[in-house]
Parts: sequence; C-alpha cells; structure tokens
Amino acid sequence: MFRRILVAHRGEIALRVIRTAREMGIECVAVHSDLDRRALHVRMAHVAVPLEGNAPGQTYLSMDKILAAAKATGAEAIHPGYGFLSENAVFARRVVDAGLVWIGPPPGAIEVMGDKLKSRQAMQAAGVLAVPGTAEPLADIEAAVAGAEEVGYPVALKAAAGGGGKGIRVVRKPAEMATAFRTASGEAQAAFGDGRLYIERYLDRPRHIEAQVLFDAHGAGVHLFERECSIQRRHQKLIEESPSPVIDPDQRASMGATALAAARAVDYVGAGSVEFLWSGGEFFFLEMNTRLQVEHPVTEMVTGKDLVREQIRIAAGEPLGYRQEDLRLSGHSIEVRINAEDPSNGFLPSTGTLHNLRAPGGPGVRLDTSMYRGLEVGTNYDPLLGKLIVWAEDRAMAIARMCRALEELNVGGVRTSAPAALSVLNADAFRSGDFDTHFLDGFSLEAPRHREKLVAAVAVVFRRHLAQRRALAKSAADRSSWRDRGRAMTSDRVRRASQPEGGA
Repeated sequence: MFRRILVAHRGEIALRVIRTAREMGIECVAVHSDLDRRALHVRMAHVAVPLEGNAPGQTYLSMDKILAAAKATGAEAIHPGYGFLSENAVFARRVVDAGLVWIGPPPGAIEVMGDKLKSRQAMQAAGVLAVPGTAEPLADIEAAVAGAEEVGYPVALKAAAGGGGKGIRVVRKPAEMATAFRTASGEAQAAFGDGRLYIERYLDRPRHIEAQVLFDAHGAGVHLFERECSIQRRHQKLIEESPSPVIDPDQRASMGATALAAARAVDYVGAGSVEFLWSGGEFFFLEMNTRLQVEHPVTEMVTGKDLVREQIRIAAGEPLGYRQEDLRLSGHSIEVRINAEDPSNGFLPSTGTLHNLRAPGGPGVRLDTSMYRGLEVGTNYDPLLGKLIVWAEDRAMAIARMCRALEELNVGGVRTSAPAALSVLNADAFRSGDFDTHFLDGFSLEAPRHREKLVAAVAVVFRRHLAQRRALAKSAADRSSWRDRGRAMTSDRVRRASQPEGGA
C-alpha cells in the first residue's frame, strides 16, 4: 500500500479522498491556489503545497506544478478527484512516466472514452447498443443535414470531445441545421479546443441513468448497480438517487452486464461510470466517465462500499476480493448538490462570504462539503459547495428524510440550489417517479407550502420567545425596583433608630 499520495484537486472531493486515505494510514499531500490557502483540504492534509496563482490554468490544471509538488513531497501516487485533470490522458501518461502511480484508469481507456466518436466506434465493435447516430465527425453543414436525414429528426449535434453540456444543440428540422452547426462547433472549439461534431438521435423524454463499475488489474470486474441522474438543468445534475425508480431487477442485471461489456472493450481498470439514455423501457449507451462521479455517495450508501478506498486498493495492485453475486442493494439513497447559485434568477452564480453554516444531522444523513464560516465564494471555480446525501429503507422515506435535512441546512452569505431541490422533492411527479431530463424546464422553483408553513411557525415561536424574554426582563426589573425600595426604606429606619432623641 502507498505511504503518501497527492490529491490533485480542491473542495469537497479533495476532502473526501483525504479522509479515506487517512483511515487507510496513508499520508496526503494537498495542493492549493492562493484563494484556497485556508481551505479545509489544506488543513486536513499532512503536507500542503501552494500553486501560485488563482486561475485554474495556473493552478489545478498545471501539470508541471502538480508533478513538481508530487516529486518534492515524496508522493508515490496521484489521485485526480473529478474534473480538472481527472480525465486527461496526457496527464495520466505523464504521471506514469514520472514513476508515479495514477489512481485512475489506463491512459488509453481515458483517451478512447473521452472522445465521443472513438467511444461510439469501440462500443459498436463490442456489440454495445449506442444511441443511433453518426460514428464519424461531420465535415460540414451539408454532411450534418445528410446525417440527420439518415438518423431521423429531431437530432442532437454534439461535440466529439465535449462534456458538461457544452457544444450541444437540438435540431428539429433542416432549416435549423446551419445556425445550430456553427453555434455548437464554435462553442466546442472554445471549450475544448476541438470543434468536431457528430449527430445522435434526440430522444424527447429520456432518462439519464448510469451504472457504476469497478475493475481490478487482474481482470475481475463488477457493477454496483445504477444511479438515476435525470433531474438536471443545462445538462448539469441537481439530484441523483439509487436505485432508479424505473429499473426492475431484470433490466438492472442487463444494464449492469452492458456496462461491464463497455468497460472491458477498452481494458478498463479502476472506478468508472457507464452512462445510458433510457426511454420507453429501452436503454442506449451514451458515454463513459473515466473517473469518480460527483454522485458516487449514493452508490456507497446502498452498497456499503467506499469507492475511494476501492480506487486506492486497485491502484496499489490489490484484487477486488468479491464477486458480483456478493453485492446487494440495500434501501434507497438520494443526493442533492448544494451549489452557490440563485435558482430564482436562472441559477446564476451567487458570490459572497459564508457567515453562517448549520449542518443537518440525524440517522442516515451525510454532508460532504468544504464549507466553513469565512469561506470566500467567488466565480473562479465550480459552484459546487457540497453534497447532501441521505439513506433510508425505501424511496418514500428517503425523500422525507432529504426534505427534513434540507430544511435544517442553513448556508448564510450566498444563495444556494437547496430551495430548488426542495421544490423538486415535493413535486408529485418526482415522488411518483414520472420524470425525465426535461423535468426542470419551466418548473416553478417557488418554496413549497410546507416550507412556508415551517417558516411562519418558526416566526411565531420566535415572536413568543421575544415576548417571554421582555416579560421576564420587566418582571426582573420590577423585582429589582421593589428590592431597591425595600432596602432604601430599611436603611432609612435604621438611620433614624440610630439617631439620639432630639436629633443630632
């Protein structure tokens, strides 16, 4: 096992990795920008190395600085977290070439699955059914029109090297293709340095469901069931849960087997997520995330497996030590992302200084966060402040527990996505499981009635409390006044009694 690892990330995921590593007896090296010098992951690590600057390109995306920090501190391995360099095949190769261990999949697997066209081609070769579409980059607008006619409208133009919802445009008729092509290609070029596009059939009411997989370096692999990730806005997930309310045991086994086949097609090692679009009872391969997912805690809650521990064990060469039949789903888990965003204003970023933080607690409640009082929240990095996760015996109980936990949560100083999540959790369609990836389109994000009642009730109690305090203060003042008057009268009697008759 490793003696020391470097965590090449920040925020709650850096803390998440450090906590598990410490439990395993592994020392951790943190890296940080100037803005993050007081961050919790810096305080929790055994050693911290400053990456001078604040822009991601100067700090958490600087391969040279991170590799130099690993060498200077004697780290034996690098854990990339998620985001930043976690799916960068060039960085993974540089880590290995530097004589360090990359706590992630082989660079070749990252390269194939990170390119949407290469991954589609690999899946076709492996017999994995993907969303119908083109497998080659579109040469121009005319090729896009021809591809759309072959696939059938509506279609989605998608960036070949994309992610995070960038470089995607829906085209419903040929007249829309030219504008959509230029816009999507330009956005992809700006975001990824690669303007190549391809076409997929656009499913009007799909669900986004993904399967977690683990592979060791000895050829053994398992899936840890599925996660429902359909509650999204602008292709960014807000609420995730496991298991999915629409997947039955037979389809769960089929989806898991498909995910394992997809990973084996690229000789996968480590933790990864195979994403599917589900529609009308069918599911299609969408892409594979060659890293730990933000929503990995819900899988941990229903399986009892620490996925970070498994990543580190696998990277150290240890076998999985269990088989598919050894894994069981237990209960239901839901995760809500707490983002520094204003839901009432189109989820625009919210900035400020955290002056208050009240964390929820109780059975089955977990808060993965890097928040602390005094934290300066800006726009330099991702708006994710933390994740609230709950577990309960069934889905209805998990929803009730999450609602209670969200009502307890208080983040003072910035607006967060928590009220939006609470509105979703109280929607009849969500509770019944009848939703898709477009659920938030036009959804009202007003506070639910029971929350308004709770606020009103708290206000009543607070007013009563103030009234009682005033009454007690007045009573104490009255008693003090009577005591003072009594003392004065007693003092006067004593003074007069002590005087000789006839006066002084």
